[in-house]
This record gives sequence, C-alpha cells and structure tokens, in this order.
Amino acid sequence: MPNEAQRKTLLRIAREAVEASARGEAREPHVDDPELQKPGAAFVTLKRSGDLRGCIGTTEPHEPTAVNVARMARAAAREDPRFPPVTADEVRDLTIDISLLSPAQKVVDVNSIEVGIHGLIMEQGNRRGLLLPQVPVEWGWNREQFLEHTCLKAGLPRDAWRSGATIYAFTAEVFGEEE
Repeated sequence: MPNEAQRKTLLRIAREAVEASARGEAREPHVDDPELQKPGAAFVTLKRSGDLRGCIGTTEPHEPTAVNVARMARAAAREDPRFPPVTADEVRDLTIDISLLSPAQKVVDVNSIEVGIHGLIMEQGNRRGLLLPQVPVEWGWNREQFLEHTCLKAGLPRDAWRSGATIYAFTAEVFGEEE
C-alpha cells in the first residue's frame, strides 16, 4: 500500500490528468518511484460538491499504477456515460478520490462479505457490475442491500446474487483530496 508521499503523487497525477483532459490534452505521467511503476488496478472518482461527477476504473493490474491512475482520471472526466465531459471551468470545483484495488476473489459464502471493507463485482452471462467498498457506507446499506445494488449495477435482477450470479470481493485502499 502506498505511503503518504505516494498518495500525494497519485492525487497530483490524477488532478493533472483531469485538468489536461478538460483542455483536450493528454499528459502521460513521469514517476521515478519504483512502487508506482508496478502494475496496479485503480478507480478514480470525481465529485463536485459531494455529488458523483465521474467514476471509472480497472479491476486488473495491466499497467503501472501511476499510468493507470492518470488514464482512469482522464476517463472519469471524459468517458463516464452517466455524465457529460468535465469542462475546464468545473475542474477547480472537483475533488478526487483514488481507490487502489486488491485482486478480486470469488465469494463462496456471502456472510464473509464485510460492508465497508469489501467491494463487490457481480457477474452473470455478459453482465457485470462493480461497487467500491465505500459505496454501501455512503448509502447506509447492509450486506443484502449491497448485494442487491451490485446486481442492479450489473443490469441484473436485484436477487440475482441468490440465483446464479458469480460474486467477487476485493478490498481497496481509498484516499483523496479534502472537499
């Protein structure tokens, strides 16, 4: 897990990527820290006045963490289909959270899922949905509600977790800018 200096570096990289993206530019981060050059999976969440403004990420570590964070920050700013692209005027009003994901593990017993500790991935057929560990806490959900909402995120019936959907759990180190 990253130390405080590495967290600040990743947040700076994400902010610079969002700023560049809002100007229609792409900036590749340069980082000397060997830890941030290791492959890592991350989600970048953008909020404006506490409300979600964009969130995109990866679940598999296919590229260096620093590169992944920059790419996901750009994607959260420009490609989240729930929102229009972030404008240059909005950038200063955004706060950024980064979630660095552990590898996902198949859930054998839903009672092992800990709200606030685990994020979930729900899969069935060609449908897949993911909710980060902080989401059920923000909404005050219990385990069953968390499972139901992950099903809904995947476009599945609310009770698909009981009848054939495959569930994966992961943990995340979550850190961000202060609002």
